[in-house]
Amino acid sequence: MILSRTRFLFFFSISYCILLGVGVHSITAQKSEIDTAQEFFEKGRSYYRKENYKESVAYYKNAEEIFKKLGEEKSLCLTSTLKGHAYMMNDQNQKALDAYYTSLAIAQKIGDLDQEAIANSGLVLVYKKTNQFDKALKVSRKTLQSIDQTSFKDTKIHVDIITTNVEVYLDTERYDSVVYYADQGIAMSKILNHKEGLIDLYIKKGVVFYYQEDYEQSLDYLYKAEKILQNNNINNRFYPTVNSNYFVASCYYQQQLYDKAINRLLLTIKASDKNDLLKLPVRQSHLLLANCYAAKKDFEQSTYWHAKYSSLNEAYQKRKDQTVNKIYEKEAQQLEDGIKVLQSQRNKDKTRTTYAYGIAGLLLGCLVILVVLYKRKQRSNQRIFNELLQQITALETKEKEVVTVKETTKEIAKEVVIDEDTVNEILKGLDRLERQEFFLRSDCNLRTIAKKVKTNATYLSKIINLHKKKNFNDYLNELRIDYALKRLKNDKKFRAFSIKSIATEIGYKSDYSFAKHFKTRTGLNPSYYIKKIAKQEHTRDQLV
Repeated sequence: MILSRTRFLFFFSISYCILLGVGVHSITAQKSEIDTAQEFFEKGRSYYRKENYKESVAYYKNAEEIFKKLGEEKSLCLTSTLKGHAYMMNDQNQKALDAYYTSLAIAQKIGDLDQEAIANSGLVLVYKKTNQFDKALKVSRKTLQSIDQTSFKDTKIHVDIITTNVEVYLDTERYDSVVYYADQGIAMSKILNHKEGLIDLYIKKGVVFYYQEDYEQSLDYLYKAEKILQNNNINNRFYPTVNSNYFVASCYYQQQLYDKAINRLLLTIKASDKNDLLKLPVRQSHLLLANCYAAKKDFEQSTYWHAKYSSLNEAYQKRKDQTVNKIYEKEAQQLEDGIKVLQSQRNKDKTRTTYAYGIAGLLLGCLVILVVLYKRKQRSNQRIFNELLQQITALETKEKEVVTVKETTKEIAKEVVIDEDTVNEILKGLDRLERQEFFLRSDCNLRTIAKKVKTNATYLSKIINLHKKKNFNDYLNELRIDYALKRLKNDKKFRAFSIKSIATEIGYKSDYSFAKHFKTRTGLNPSYYIKKIAKQEHTRDQLV
Protein backbone atom coordinates (compact mmCIF):
# COMPACT_ATOMS: atom_id res chain seq x y z
CA MET A 1 0.00 0.00 0.00
CA ILE A 2 2.85 2.39 0.71
CA LEU A 3 4.00 4.43 -2.27
CA SER A 4 1.09 3.28 -4.44
CA ARG A 5 1.03 4.91 -7.84
CA THR A 6 -2.49 6.16 -7.16
CA ARG A 7 -1.35 8.19 -4.16
CA PHE A 8 1.42 9.89 -6.01
CA LEU A 9 -0.59 10.67 -9.10
CA PHE A 10 -3.17 12.13 -6.76
CA PHE A 11 -0.59 14.41 -5.20
CA PHE A 12 0.63 15.30 -8.64
CA SER A 13 -2.85 16.23 -9.82
CA ILE A 14 -3.39 18.47 -6.82
CA SER A 15 -0.08 20.17 -7.21
CA TYR A 16 -0.50 20.73 -10.92
CA CYS A 17 -3.93 22.26 -10.46
CA ILE A 18 -2.55 24.57 -7.79
CA LEU A 19 0.33 25.57 -10.03
CA LEU A 20 -2.07 26.68 -12.76
CA GLY A 21 -3.44 29.23 -10.33
CA VAL A 22 -0.07 30.41 -9.05
CA GLY A 23 1.87 31.80 -12.00
CA VAL A 24 -0.85 34.33 -12.80
CA HIS A 25 0.26 36.92 -10.26
CA SER A 26 3.88 37.09 -11.44
CA ILE A 27 3.11 40.38 -13.16
CA THR A 28 6.27 42.05 -11.90
CA ALA A 29 8.50 39.17 -13.00
CA GLN A 30 10.03 38.80 -16.42
CA LYS A 31 7.73 36.66 -18.53
CA SER A 32 10.62 34.79 -20.10
CA GLU A 33 11.91 33.66 -16.69
CA ILE A 34 8.46 32.49 -15.63
CA ASP A 35 8.08 30.61 -18.91
CA THR A 36 11.48 28.98 -18.39
CA ALA A 37 10.54 27.93 -14.84
CA GLN A 38 7.24 26.50 -16.15
CA GLU A 39 9.12 24.53 -18.79
CA PHE A 40 11.46 23.07 -16.16
CA PHE A 41 8.44 22.22 -14.03
CA GLU A 42 6.65 20.45 -16.91
CA LYS A 43 9.78 18.47 -17.76
CA GLY A 44 10.02 17.45 -14.12
CA ARG A 45 6.44 16.19 -14.32
CA SER A 46 7.15 14.36 -17.56
CA TYR A 47 10.17 12.52 -16.19
CA TYR A 48 8.24 11.71 -13.01
CA ARG A 49 5.50 10.00 -15.01
CA LYS A 50 8.20 8.00 -16.83
CA GLU A 51 9.57 6.95 -13.40
CA ASN A 52 12.88 8.68 -14.16
CA TYR A 53 13.04 10.31 -10.75
CA LYS A 54 16.67 11.44 -10.98
CA GLU A 55 15.96 13.61 -14.03
CA SER A 56 12.68 14.74 -12.48
CA VAL A 57 14.53 16.06 -9.42
CA ALA A 58 17.07 17.87 -11.62
CA TYR A 59 14.37 19.82 -13.47
CA TYR A 60 12.47 20.62 -10.28
CA LYS A 61 15.69 22.04 -8.83
CA ASN A 62 16.10 24.29 -11.88
CA ALA A 63 12.51 25.49 -11.50
CA GLU A 64 13.08 26.11 -7.77
CA GLU A 65 16.08 28.35 -8.42
CA ILE A 66 14.05 30.63 -10.69
CA PHE A 67 11.00 30.76 -8.39
CA LYS A 68 13.27 31.56 -5.45
CA LYS A 69 14.99 34.35 -7.38
CA LEU A 70 11.63 35.86 -8.36
CA GLY A 71 10.17 35.52 -4.84
CA GLU A 72 7.40 33.22 -6.11
CA GLU A 73 6.83 31.49 -2.79
CA LYS A 74 3.69 29.59 -3.77
CA SER A 75 5.36 28.15 -6.83
CA LEU A 76 8.51 27.43 -4.82
CA CYS A 77 6.46 25.65 -2.14
CA LEU A 78 4.71 23.53 -4.73
CA THR A 79 7.88 22.58 -6.61
CA SER A 80 9.63 21.59 -3.38
CA THR A 81 6.73 19.27 -2.55
CA LEU A 82 6.92 17.59 -5.94
CA LYS A 83 10.67 17.24 -5.58
CA GLY A 84 10.00 15.48 -2.27
CA HIS A 85 7.71 13.02 -4.08
CA ALA A 86 10.43 12.26 -6.64
CA TYR A 87 13.06 11.77 -3.93
CA MET A 88 10.76 9.41 -2.04
CA MET A 89 10.01 7.33 -5.11
CA ASN A 90 13.76 7.00 -5.62
CA ASP A 91 14.19 5.85 -1.99
CA GLN A 92 16.15 8.97 -1.01
CA ASN A 93 14.18 9.33 2.17
CA GLN A 94 16.24 11.97 3.98
CA LYS A 95 16.27 14.22 0.93
CA ALA A 96 12.51 13.72 0.62
CA LEU A 97 12.06 14.80 4.25
CA ASP A 98 14.21 17.89 3.70
CA ALA A 99 12.13 18.85 0.66
CA TYR A 100 8.86 18.40 2.54
CA TYR A 101 10.14 20.38 5.54
CA THR A 102 11.11 23.22 3.17
CA SER A 103 7.69 23.15 1.54
CA LEU A 104 5.96 23.03 4.93
CA ALA A 105 7.91 26.02 6.24
CA ILE A 106 6.98 28.10 3.18
CA ALA A 107 3.32 27.02 3.37
CA GLN A 108 3.13 28.03 7.03
CA LYS A 109 4.89 31.32 6.32
CA ILE A 110 2.40 32.34 3.60
CA GLY A 111 -0.58 30.77 5.38
CA ASP A 112 -1.38 28.29 2.60
CA LEU A 113 -3.28 25.54 4.37
CA ASP A 114 -3.78 23.56 1.16
CA GLN A 115 -0.05 23.29 0.51
CA GLU A 116 0.53 22.53 4.19
CA ALA A 117 -1.86 19.56 3.98
CA ILE A 118 -0.11 18.22 0.87
CA ALA A 119 3.36 18.55 2.43
CA ASN A 120 2.16 16.86 5.62
CA SER A 121 0.72 13.98 3.63
CA GLY A 122 4.11 13.56 1.98
CA LEU A 123 5.76 13.51 5.41
CA VAL A 124 3.35 10.79 6.52
CA LEU A 125 4.41 8.57 3.64
CA VAL A 126 8.13 9.03 4.35
CA TYR A 127 7.65 8.38 8.06
CA LYS A 128 5.68 5.24 7.20
CA LYS A 129 8.31 4.11 4.76
CA THR A 130 11.09 4.52 7.31
CA ASN A 131 9.04 2.88 10.10
CA GLN A 132 8.75 6.09 12.16
CA PHE A 133 5.16 5.33 13.02
CA ASP A 134 4.87 7.60 16.07
CA LYS A 135 5.75 10.60 13.91
CA ALA A 136 3.47 9.39 11.13
CA LEU A 137 0.56 9.12 13.58
CA LYS A 138 1.18 12.59 14.98
CA VAL A 139 1.23 14.22 11.54
CA SER A 140 -1.76 12.13 10.40
CA ARG A 141 -3.90 13.32 13.28
CA LYS A 142 -2.90 16.91 12.64
CA THR A 143 -3.69 16.65 8.91
CA LEU A 144 -7.09 15.03 9.46
CA GLN A 145 -8.01 17.63 12.08
CA SER A 146 -7.09 20.56 9.83
CA ILE A 147 -8.59 19.30 6.55
CA ASP A 148 -11.87 21.14 7.18
CA GLN A 149 -9.98 24.44 7.05
CA THR A 150 -8.67 23.81 3.54
CA SER A 151 -10.33 24.16 0.15
CA PHE A 152 -10.15 20.36 -0.12
CA LYS A 153 -13.05 19.78 2.28
CA ASP A 154 -15.64 17.33 0.90
CA THR A 155 -13.73 16.87 -2.36
CA LYS A 156 -11.97 13.89 -3.88
CA ILE A 157 -8.74 15.28 -2.51
CA HIS A 158 -10.27 15.12 0.98
CA VAL A 159 -11.00 11.42 0.41
CA ASP A 160 -7.46 10.76 -0.83
CA ILE A 161 -5.90 12.49 2.18
CA ILE A 162 -8.11 10.37 4.45
CA THR A 163 -6.98 7.28 2.56
CA THR A 164 -3.30 8.11 2.89
CA ASN A 165 -3.60 8.73 6.62
CA VAL A 166 -5.74 5.63 7.17
CA GLU A 167 -2.73 3.60 6.02
CA VAL A 168 -0.86 4.72 9.14
CA TYR A 169 -3.65 3.42 11.39
CA LEU A 170 -3.65 0.17 9.43
CA ASP A 171 0.13 -0.23 9.74
CA THR A 172 -0.04 0.36 13.50
CA GLU A 173 -3.02 -2.00 13.93
CA ARG A 174 -5.40 0.70 15.15
CA TYR A 175 -8.22 -1.07 13.42
CA ASP A 176 -11.07 0.85 15.06
CA SER A 177 -9.58 4.09 13.69
CA VAL A 178 -9.18 2.50 10.25
CA VAL A 179 -12.85 1.56 10.16
CA TYR A 180 -13.96 4.95 11.53
CA TYR A 181 -12.10 7.02 8.94
CA ALA A 182 -12.63 4.52 6.13
CA ASP A 183 -16.39 4.76 6.66
CA GLN A 184 -16.13 8.55 6.43
CA GLY A 185 -14.15 8.29 3.22
CA ILE A 186 -16.50 5.69 1.73
CA ALA A 187 -19.58 7.83 2.40
CA MET A 188 -17.86 10.85 0.84
CA SER A 189 -16.64 8.81 -2.16
CA LYS A 190 -20.17 7.61 -2.92
CA ILE A 191 -21.49 11.18 -2.96
CA LEU A 192 -18.58 12.32 -5.18
CA ASN A 193 -18.66 9.18 -7.35
CA HIS A 194 -14.96 8.81 -6.55
CA LYS A 195 -14.33 5.23 -7.73
CA GLU A 196 -10.62 5.18 -6.91
CA GLY A 197 -11.31 6.27 -3.33
CA LEU A 198 -14.00 3.63 -2.89
CA ILE A 199 -11.70 0.89 -4.20
CA ASP A 200 -8.84 1.86 -1.91
CA LEU A 201 -10.98 2.16 1.22
CA TYR A 202 -12.91 -1.06 0.56
CA ILE A 203 -9.58 -2.88 0.28
CA LYS A 204 -8.36 -1.34 3.54
CA LYS A 205 -11.51 -2.47 5.35
CA GLY A 206 -11.03 -5.91 3.83
CA VAL A 207 -7.49 -6.01 5.23
CA VAL A 208 -8.76 -5.01 8.69
CA PHE A 209 -11.25 -7.88 8.79
CA TYR A 210 -8.61 -10.25 7.42
CA TYR A 211 -6.34 -9.51 10.38
CA GLN A 212 -9.29 -9.81 12.72
CA GLU A 213 -9.78 -13.30 11.20
CA ASP A 214 -13.27 -12.49 9.93
CA TYR A 215 -12.54 -13.87 6.48
CA GLU A 216 -16.11 -13.74 5.17
CA GLN A 217 -16.42 -10.05 6.03
CA SER A 218 -12.97 -9.43 4.59
CA LEU A 219 -13.92 -11.10 1.30
CA ASP A 220 -17.14 -9.10 1.16
CA TYR A 221 -15.23 -5.78 1.09
CA LEU A 222 -12.52 -7.09 -1.22
CA TYR A 223 -15.17 -8.32 -3.66
CA LYS A 224 -16.79 -4.86 -3.58
CA ALA A 225 -13.47 -3.29 -4.58
CA GLU A 226 -13.03 -5.84 -7.37
CA LYS A 227 -16.52 -5.23 -8.71
CA ILE A 228 -15.79 -1.51 -9.10
CA LEU A 229 -12.46 -2.32 -10.77
CA GLN A 230 -14.15 -4.67 -13.24
CA ASN A 231 -17.08 -2.42 -14.09
CA ASN A 232 -15.28 0.91 -14.48
CA ASN A 233 -12.44 2.38 -16.47
CA ILE A 234 -10.01 2.98 -13.60
CA ASN A 235 -6.61 4.55 -14.18
CA ASN A 236 -3.59 2.88 -12.59
CA ARG A 237 -5.58 -0.23 -11.80
CA PHE A 238 -2.59 -2.59 -11.46
CA TYR A 239 -1.74 -1.87 -7.81
CA PRO A 240 -5.29 -2.09 -6.35
CA THR A 241 -5.96 -5.20 -8.44
CA VAL A 242 -2.84 -6.97 -7.22
CA ASN A 243 -3.37 -5.82 -3.64
CA SER A 244 -6.97 -7.04 -3.59
CA ASN A 245 -5.98 -10.34 -5.24
CA TYR A 246 -3.32 -10.96 -2.63
CA PHE A 247 -5.66 -10.57 0.33
CA VAL A 248 -8.47 -12.53 -1.35
CA ALA A 249 -5.96 -15.35 -1.87
CA SER A 250 -4.80 -14.97 1.75
CA CYS A 251 -8.39 -15.41 2.94
CA TYR A 252 -8.71 -18.54 0.79
CA TYR A 253 -5.42 -19.83 2.21
CA GLN A 254 -6.64 -19.37 5.80
CA GLN A 255 -9.88 -21.14 4.85
CA GLN A 256 -7.79 -24.00 3.35
CA LEU A 257 -9.20 -23.31 -0.11
CA TYR A 258 -5.76 -23.77 -1.64
CA ASP A 259 -6.80 -24.28 -5.27
CA LYS A 260 -8.83 -21.06 -5.28
CA ALA A 261 -5.91 -19.20 -3.72
CA ILE A 262 -3.48 -20.63 -6.29
CA ASN A 263 -5.70 -19.57 -9.21
CA ARG A 264 -5.84 -16.01 -7.85
CA LEU A 265 -2.11 -15.77 -7.34
CA LEU A 266 -1.23 -17.20 -10.75
CA LEU A 267 -3.47 -14.59 -12.37
CA THR A 268 -1.62 -11.84 -10.50
CA ILE A 269 1.79 -13.12 -11.52
CA LYS A 270 0.72 -13.65 -15.12
CA ALA A 271 -0.55 -10.04 -15.34
CA SER A 272 2.73 -8.62 -13.96
CA ASP A 273 5.39 -7.36 -16.32
CA LYS A 274 9.13 -7.42 -15.59
CA ASN A 275 9.10 -4.22 -13.51
CA ASP A 276 5.95 -5.21 -11.65
CA LEU A 277 7.58 -8.41 -10.39
CA LEU A 278 9.67 -6.47 -7.88
CA LYS A 279 6.66 -4.72 -6.33
CA LEU A 280 5.89 -5.86 -2.81
CA PRO A 281 2.45 -7.49 -3.22
CA VAL A 282 3.68 -9.36 -6.33
CA ARG A 283 6.73 -10.69 -4.48
CA GLN A 284 4.55 -11.68 -1.55
CA SER A 285 2.19 -13.46 -3.96
CA HIS A 286 5.09 -15.73 -4.96
CA LEU A 287 5.69 -16.59 -1.31
CA LEU A 288 2.02 -17.26 -0.60
CA LEU A 289 1.87 -19.42 -3.73
CA ALA A 290 4.77 -21.51 -2.42
CA ASN A 291 2.89 -22.04 0.84
CA CYS A 292 -0.33 -23.03 -0.94
CA TYR A 293 1.50 -25.74 -2.88
CA ALA A 294 3.31 -26.85 0.28
CA ALA A 295 -0.03 -27.18 2.08
CA LYS A 296 -1.13 -29.45 -0.80
CA LYS A 297 2.11 -31.50 -0.36
CA ASP A 298 3.25 -30.49 -3.83
CA PHE A 299 6.80 -29.81 -2.71
CA GLU A 300 8.23 -29.54 -6.20
CA GLN A 301 6.00 -26.57 -7.06
CA SER A 302 6.45 -25.17 -3.56
CA THR A 303 10.24 -25.18 -3.90
CA TYR A 304 10.02 -23.65 -7.37
CA TRP A 305 7.88 -20.69 -6.28
CA HIS A 306 9.86 -20.13 -3.10
CA ALA A 307 13.06 -19.96 -5.18
CA LYS A 308 11.35 -17.42 -7.46
CA TYR A 309 10.35 -15.37 -4.43
CA SER A 310 13.89 -15.47 -3.00
CA SER A 311 15.34 -14.40 -6.34
CA LEU A 312 12.92 -11.48 -6.69
CA ASN A 313 13.50 -10.40 -3.11
CA GLU A 314 17.26 -10.43 -3.60
CA ALA A 315 16.93 -8.39 -6.79
CA TYR A 316 14.71 -5.89 -5.02
CA GLN A 317 17.12 -5.46 -2.11
CA LYS A 318 19.98 -4.77 -4.52
CA ARG A 319 17.96 -2.06 -6.23
CA LYS A 320 16.20 -0.47 -3.27
CA ASP A 321 16.65 0.34 0.39
CA GLN A 322 15.01 -2.17 2.70
CA THR A 323 11.66 -0.51 3.46
CA VAL A 324 9.16 -3.29 4.13
CA ASN A 325 5.50 -2.38 4.40
CA LYS A 326 4.23 -3.32 7.88
CA ILE A 327 1.04 -4.77 6.43
CA TYR A 328 2.99 -7.28 4.35
CA GLU A 329 5.75 -7.76 6.94
CA LYS A 330 3.40 -9.87 9.08
CA GLU A 331 2.53 -12.07 6.16
CA ALA A 332 6.16 -12.46 5.11
CA GLN A 333 7.19 -13.80 8.52
CA GLN A 334 4.27 -16.21 8.72
CA LEU A 335 4.76 -17.51 5.20
CA GLU A 336 8.54 -17.79 5.49
CA ASP A 337 8.20 -19.81 8.69
CA GLY A 338 5.65 -22.09 7.05
CA ILE A 339 7.72 -22.72 3.96
CA LYS A 340 10.83 -23.54 5.97
CA VAL A 341 8.99 -26.19 7.97
CA LEU A 342 7.45 -27.77 4.89
CA GLN A 343 10.67 -27.71 2.89
CA SER A 344 12.43 -29.31 5.83
CA GLN A 345 9.83 -32.07 5.71
CA ARG A 346 10.51 -32.52 2.01
CA ASN A 347 14.25 -32.72 2.56
CA LYS A 348 13.76 -35.53 5.06
CA ASP A 349 12.14 -37.58 2.30
CA LYS A 350 15.30 -37.45 0.17
CA THR A 351 17.22 -40.68 0.74
CA ARG A 352 19.45 -40.79 -2.32
CA THR A 353 22.36 -38.54 -3.13
CA THR A 354 25.39 -38.66 -5.41
CA TYR A 355 27.69 -36.98 -2.95
CA ALA A 356 26.82 -38.91 0.17
CA TYR A 357 30.01 -38.26 2.10
CA GLY A 358 30.16 -34.58 1.28
CA ILE A 359 26.53 -34.08 2.27
CA ALA A 360 27.01 -36.16 5.40
CA GLY A 361 29.88 -33.89 6.43
CA LEU A 362 27.83 -30.80 5.67
CA LEU A 363 24.89 -32.14 7.64
CA LEU A 364 27.18 -32.93 10.55
CA GLY A 365 28.49 -29.38 10.52
CA CYS A 366 24.95 -28.02 10.31
CA LEU A 367 23.93 -30.33 13.14
CA VAL A 368 26.66 -28.96 15.37
CA ILE A 369 25.55 -25.42 14.59
CA LEU A 370 21.91 -26.32 15.16
CA VAL A 371 22.74 -27.94 18.50
CA VAL A 372 24.58 -24.81 19.62
CA LEU A 373 21.71 -22.60 18.45
CA TYR A 374 19.16 -24.95 20.03
CA LYS A 375 20.92 -24.83 23.39
CA ARG A 376 21.06 -21.05 23.23
CA LYS A 377 17.39 -20.94 22.35
CA GLN A 378 16.56 -23.32 25.19
CA ARG A 379 18.44 -21.16 27.68
CA SER A 380 16.63 -18.09 26.37
CA ASN A 381 13.26 -19.86 26.54
CA GLN A 382 13.99 -21.07 30.07
CA ARG A 383 14.77 -17.52 31.16
CA ILE A 384 11.59 -16.21 29.54
CA PHE A 385 9.61 -19.08 31.10
CA ASN A 386 10.90 -18.31 34.61
CA GLU A 387 10.07 -14.63 34.21
CA LEU A 388 6.65 -15.57 32.88
CA LEU A 389 5.90 -17.74 35.91
CA GLN A 390 6.74 -14.81 38.17
CA GLN A 391 4.37 -12.61 36.17
CA ILE A 392 1.58 -15.22 36.40
CA THR A 393 2.06 -15.53 40.15
CA ALA A 394 1.87 -11.77 40.47
CA LEU A 395 -1.19 -11.75 38.24
CA GLU A 396 -2.93 -14.33 40.44
CA THR A 397 -2.15 -12.61 43.72
CA LYS A 398 -2.21 -8.94 42.83
CA GLU A 399 -5.28 -7.09 44.01
CA LYS A 400 -7.03 -4.92 41.50
CA GLU A 401 -6.08 -1.30 41.82
CA VAL A 402 -8.93 0.95 42.83
CA VAL A 403 -9.37 3.87 40.49
CA THR A 404 -11.89 6.46 41.54
CA VAL A 405 -14.63 7.33 39.13
CA LYS A 406 -13.63 10.94 39.43
CA GLU A 407 -10.07 10.29 38.24
CA THR A 408 -11.16 8.03 35.41
CA THR A 409 -13.86 10.25 34.03
CA LYS A 410 -11.63 13.31 34.28
CA GLU A 411 -9.11 11.66 31.96
CA ILE A 412 -11.71 10.31 29.53
CA ALA A 413 -13.56 13.60 29.37
CA LYS A 414 -10.55 15.08 27.61
CA GLU A 415 -11.24 12.89 24.60
CA VAL A 416 -14.88 11.86 24.74
CA VAL A 417 -17.84 14.08 25.48
CA ILE A 418 -19.78 11.79 27.80
CA ASP A 419 -21.13 12.24 31.29
CA GLU A 420 -19.46 10.70 34.36
CA ASP A 421 -22.31 8.37 35.21
CA THR A 422 -22.30 6.82 31.76
CA VAL A 423 -18.52 6.39 31.79
CA ASN A 424 -18.75 4.78 35.22
CA GLU A 425 -21.44 2.39 34.02
CA ILE A 426 -19.40 1.40 30.96
CA LEU A 427 -16.31 0.71 33.09
CA LYS A 428 -18.39 -1.29 35.57
CA GLY A 429 -19.88 -3.19 32.66
CA LEU A 430 -16.40 -4.04 31.38
CA ASP A 431 -15.32 -5.27 34.81
CA ARG A 432 -18.47 -7.39 35.02
CA LEU A 433 -17.84 -8.95 31.61
CA GLU A 434 -14.24 -9.68 32.59
CA ARG A 435 -15.42 -11.48 35.75
CA GLN A 436 -17.96 -13.40 33.66
CA GLU A 437 -15.16 -14.28 31.21
CA PHE A 438 -17.18 -13.01 28.27
CA PHE A 439 -13.89 -12.53 26.42
CA LEU A 440 -13.66 -16.32 25.96
CA ARG A 441 -16.59 -16.33 23.56
CA SER A 442 -15.72 -16.57 19.87
CA ASP A 443 -18.26 -13.84 19.06
CA CYS A 444 -16.64 -11.40 21.50
CA ASN A 445 -15.71 -8.26 19.59
CA LEU A 446 -15.95 -4.50 19.91
CA ARG A 447 -19.58 -4.36 18.83
CA THR A 448 -20.84 -7.24 20.99
CA ILE A 449 -19.17 -5.80 24.08
CA ALA A 450 -20.49 -2.32 23.27
CA LYS A 451 -23.99 -3.79 23.10
CA LYS A 452 -23.48 -5.59 26.43
CA VAL A 453 -22.39 -2.41 28.23
CA LYS A 454 -25.10 -0.38 26.45
CA THR A 455 -22.95 2.03 24.48
CA ASN A 456 -21.62 2.37 20.94
CA ALA A 457 -18.37 1.03 19.49
CA THR A 458 -16.75 4.46 19.14
CA TYR A 459 -17.21 5.42 22.81
CA LEU A 460 -16.18 1.97 24.01
CA SER A 461 -13.02 2.03 21.88
CA LYS A 462 -12.06 5.47 23.23
CA ILE A 463 -12.70 4.43 26.84
CA ILE A 464 -10.60 1.26 26.46
CA ASN A 465 -7.80 3.28 24.84
CA LEU A 466 -7.77 5.81 27.65
CA HIS A 467 -8.62 3.64 30.66
CA LYS A 468 -6.90 0.38 29.74
CA LYS A 469 -4.03 2.15 27.93
CA LYS A 470 -4.30 -0.12 24.88
CA ASN A 471 -6.43 -0.60 21.79
CA PHE A 472 -9.36 -3.01 21.81
CA ASN A 473 -7.55 -5.88 20.04
CA ASP A 474 -4.64 -5.77 22.50
CA TYR A 475 -7.10 -5.59 25.38
CA LEU A 476 -9.02 -8.66 24.18
CA ASN A 477 -5.92 -10.71 23.34
CA GLU A 478 -4.31 -9.88 26.68
CA LEU A 479 -7.37 -11.11 28.59
CA ARG A 480 -7.47 -14.34 26.60
CA ILE A 481 -3.76 -15.12 26.83
CA ASP A 482 -3.57 -14.27 30.55
CA TYR A 483 -6.51 -16.61 31.12
CA ALA A 484 -4.78 -19.35 29.12
CA LEU A 485 -1.52 -18.91 31.04
CA LYS A 486 -3.20 -19.25 34.43
CA ARG A 487 -5.44 -22.13 33.45
CA LEU A 488 -2.66 -24.08 31.74
CA LYS A 489 -0.54 -23.62 34.87
CA ASN A 490 -3.25 -24.86 37.23
CA ASP A 491 -5.45 -27.22 35.19
CA LYS A 492 -3.80 -30.51 34.20
CA LYS A 493 -6.77 -31.60 32.08
CA PHE A 494 -6.68 -28.35 30.13
CA ARG A 495 -3.00 -28.95 29.36
CA ALA A 496 -3.96 -32.27 27.77
CA PHE A 497 -6.06 -30.48 25.13
CA SER A 498 -4.66 -30.01 21.63
CA ILE A 499 -3.45 -26.50 20.74
CA LYS A 500 -6.44 -26.16 18.42
CA SER A 501 -8.87 -27.15 21.21
CA ILE A 502 -7.24 -24.71 23.63
CA ALA A 503 -7.54 -21.97 21.01
CA THR A 504 -11.23 -22.72 20.49
CA GLU A 505 -11.82 -22.89 24.24
CA ILE A 506 -10.57 -19.34 24.78
CA GLY A 507 -12.34 -17.76 21.81
CA TYR A 508 -9.88 -17.97 18.89
CA LYS A 509 -11.02 -19.24 15.52
CA SER A 510 -7.71 -20.88 14.66
CA ASP A 511 -4.73 -22.40 16.44
CA TYR A 512 -2.46 -20.17 14.34
CA SER A 513 -4.06 -17.02 15.71
CA PHE A 514 -3.81 -18.31 19.28
CA ALA A 515 -0.16 -19.29 18.87
CA LYS A 516 0.67 -15.93 17.27
CA HIS A 517 -0.86 -13.88 20.09
CA PHE A 518 0.53 -16.24 22.75
CA LYS A 519 4.06 -15.76 21.44
CA THR A 520 3.58 -12.00 21.08
CA ARG A 521 2.48 -11.79 24.72
CA THR A 522 5.00 -14.23 26.23
CA GLY A 523 7.86 -14.75 23.77
CA LEU A 524 7.20 -18.51 23.87
CA ASN A 525 5.25 -20.99 21.80
CA PRO A 526 2.26 -22.45 23.68
CA SER A 527 3.55 -26.02 23.18
CA TYR A 528 6.84 -25.12 24.88
CA TYR A 529 5.07 -23.47 27.79
CA ILE A 530 2.78 -26.50 28.28
CA LYS A 531 5.71 -28.95 28.24
CA LYS A 532 7.67 -26.89 30.76
CA ILE A 533 4.68 -26.55 33.09
CA ALA A 534 4.01 -30.31 32.88
CA LYS A 535 7.69 -31.11 33.51
CA GLN A 536 7.85 -28.74 36.46
CA GLU A 537 4.70 -30.27 37.97
CA HIS A 538 6.05 -33.81 37.46
CA THR A 539 9.32 -32.89 39.20
CA ARG A 540 7.41 -31.33 42.09
CA ASP A 541 5.21 -34.45 42.47
CA GLN A 542 8.29 -36.69 42.61
CA LEU A 543 9.85 -34.58 45.33
CA VAL A 544 6.65 -34.81 47.34
